[in-house]
Formats: sequence, C-alpha cells, structure tokens
Amino acid sequence: MAESGTSGEVDFGYRRVKAKEKAQLVRDVFDSVAPRYDLMNDLMSAGIHRLWKAELIDRLAPRPGQRLLDVAGGTGDIARRFLARAGEARAIVCDINESMLRHGRDRSIDAGILAGIEWVCGDAESLPVETAGVDAYTIAFGLRNVTHIDAALAEARRVLKPGGRFLCLEFSPVQGPLLRRAYEFYSFAVLPLMGELVAGDRKAYQYLAESIRRFPPQGELARMMEAAGLEQVSAKTLTGGVAALHSGWRL
Repeated sequence: MAESGTSGEVDFGYRRVKAKEKAQLVRDVFDSVAPRYDLMNDLMSAGIHRLWKAELIDRLAPRPGQRLLDVAGGTGDIARRFLARAGEARAIVCDINESMLRHGRDRSIDAGILAGIEWVCGDAESLPVETAGVDAYTIAFGLRNVTHIDAALAEARRVLKPGGRFLCLEFSPVQGPLLRRAYEFYSFAVLPLMGELVAGDRKAYQYLAESIRRFPPQGELARMMEAAGLEQVSAKTLTGGVAALHSGWRL
C-alpha cells in the first residue's frame, strides 16, 4: 500500500518511488489536471460523485458556528456544501497544490462566496492548523494521494476538537465479479483516454486509476483510523463498492 518500508519507498500508482519524491509527483499530476478537474469528475462518475459528497454532508450534519477543515479540497466542493448547510460557519480548504487552490477560489468567487472560506496550501501529514482547532475534518478522494496515510490520520486526530468528526470519502474495491470486470475495463481503457481527450493528460488519469487499486480496502483503513486514535469507526459502502465513506470521532 502507500506506506513506506525499509527501503524508504512508497507507491505512486503501480510505481515504487522514493518517499521524499511522492508529494512533488502528486503536485505535478494535479497541476496538470486542475483546470478540468471538476469537469472530469462529472464525466468519470456520470455525476455520481455529487451524490457521494451529498451523503458525506448528510452524515456530517453541519451546524452554525462550526469550523471545518477540508483536506485535499482544492476545488472547494465540500467547503461550499458545508457552508450552504451550516449557515454561519467557517471552512478551511487545505491542499498541497496551489493550482487546485486557485481554481477553487475562482469557483467560489463565481458562486458569490466571498467570505467564510480560508484557502491554505499545506501537507496532510503536517497540517498548518492548531491542535484541537476544528470541529470536523473531511477528505474526499485525497487520502490515497498522501505519502504516509498513518501520518495523515494522526494529524486528522490532532487538529480535531474533542467530540470532533472525521469523514473520509474515497474509492474502494468494487464488489461482485461482473461489476469488477466492467470497472477494470473502464478504469484502464476508458478513463486514461478520457483524460487525454478532455484534460490533455493521459498519464495523470492512468495514475489515478492505479492509485485507487493501491489504496487500503475498507477494513484495513478502518483499523488504521483506530490505530491513529479515532473512535467509533465505521464504513459505509457506496454504489456497489465503487466508493466508501469512513467515519470516526475524536472522543
């Protein structure tokens, strides 16, 4: 999986790279696709990602006065949904990629959201957020891109207030042999071609398909969350296992 071994190497898709190199490789991928990232999400999932994100917000049940940290949230999708539901609240969007943050800021301005969101460039493994500083931590389709998942989970617990909620939306191993075969064909034949035609970067979407396969399955991720000190951990399968929503609390 994504964790480093004695060689100091980690997964970058199906490649093994030096741990210190992965963050820059991930930046390069998202620098390339940032302008078309939201369009590609709609095309790749036939819009279903919007339902998954709505499920995340429903589980979070935002309330006025809360402070959200959305990690790897450069496009601002989750933060805007959070603010729309919570009303008087604040959101921090933290992303390692400046291009994604610029794109997210532009989208928020276009949507008329001029206050309530703070845009921060930072690493999920070393968050520029104070200890026990946020009521909720969300990460949607970003955890598989970090270099050390265990370090990112430990940081999530650190920044959450006691009673704070952790929610991770991520792709998951598909259930059922027929759906699995169709999904494999789509991921490795259709998706890279779509990335080339729409976003102009076949390799970026080849990496994204590979990174999904290297991400821990639901049970393993739940155990990693518990090892990081999160409690009452649960996972909900979405769309036949194409995605999963993991939940945990800092108690």
